Amino acid sequence: MEHPENNEAYKGLVVNAGIEQPSSVNPYLKNRPRRKKRELSVSDYVEGIVKGDVTVLSQAVTLVESVKPEHQAVAQEVIEKCLPYSGNSVRVGISGVPGAGKSTSIDVFGLHVLEEHGGKLAVLAIDPSSERSKGSILGDKTRMEKLSVHPKSFIRPSPSAGSLGGVARKTRETIVLCEAAGFDKIFVETVGVGQSETAVHSMVDFFLLIQLAGTGDELQGIKRGIMEMADGIVINKADGDNLERARLAATQFRNALHLFPAPESGWTPQVLTYSGFYNLGVKEVWDMVYKYIDFVKDNGYFEYRRNEQSKYWMYETINEQLRDSFYHNSQIEAMLTGKENQVLQGNLTSFVAAKNLLDTYFAELKK
Repeated sequence: MEHPENNEAYKGLVVNAGIEQPSSVNPYLKNRPRRKKRELSVSDYVEGIVKGDVTVLSQAVTLVESVKPEHQAVAQEVIEKCLPYSGNSVRVGISGVPGAGKSTSIDVFGLHVLEEHGGKLAVLAIDPSSERSKGSILGDKTRMEKLSVHPKSFIRPSPSAGSLGGVARKTRETIVLCEAAGFDKIFVETVGVGQSETAVHSMVDFFLLIQLAGTGDELQGIKRGIMEMADGIVINKADGDNLERARLAATQFRNALHLFPAPESGWTPQVLTYSGFYNLGVKEVWDMVYKYIDFVKDNGYFEYRRNEQSKYWMYETINEQLRDSFYHNSQIEAMLTGKENQVLQGNLTSFVAAKNLLDTYFAELKK
């Protein structure tokens, strides 16, 4: 490169040599002693949770969601000691198709219940995990702009981590921890679900289904599964030009609900319209929720349902532990790839391969 300042014609100019640029990394940083993060004991976790410390609560939830055996052992102890402080909240499951406005609605609903009924609110938002990368965005909190900065709210996004049912496997344990921390209202927002994924119903007191106008005719409502589980259905985006369509959809859903057998609770599910964006009809939705809670507490169904849920999760935990025990068995791990290859090559059927593996596993247990 030609530098004109070095030309004889410019010899009056003096160009100083540049200085060596210092490193962008602080050279003294490596000599600074690193403070080791203090590991909390079980009693520290329990004490912090019961005091309502959300930092300790967040760490405990992370511990519960961890798959490390040593973390799981501590988490189970923490949950066991928090159990006496739990069970004193209203748990509401919020579900619906993707794009129905679940996160926006929770922002509006949360502010309404905190202002009208007081107390503290925990939101457990489940985000779908990618089947390919296994990662989750965990971005539901960004759509809860007002609720996320409210001093009485706690929002915890969690990955679904491949579990079906629209909720993470550990959501039920997280509910126990939130209740122990003094949160008397808990929202469980599910992955945008289809008709068969209903596990959220087995951990909440009221199951609210958010629908949109124009997503299907009455036949959509006749399909079993998620519609049958709902204690209340709300049609979102009932504003502007969409108001008439929302009212028509509400009528169609009411007609479809008549085709279902009466729920065990004795409650007739209601269908309402509202607009989360314009904050219209929100009070009516929450009047319905609290009317239901009073109704089932009076007829004894509230306690019965909670006991049934505890039983259901006992069996779910047994199934999960058995599955983990099977796949972490050293002999099964050694045989699994071989059997898989035999199935792929057509030398064994899937059922025979599975039976061989199970027979080996049960024989190992008997030793």
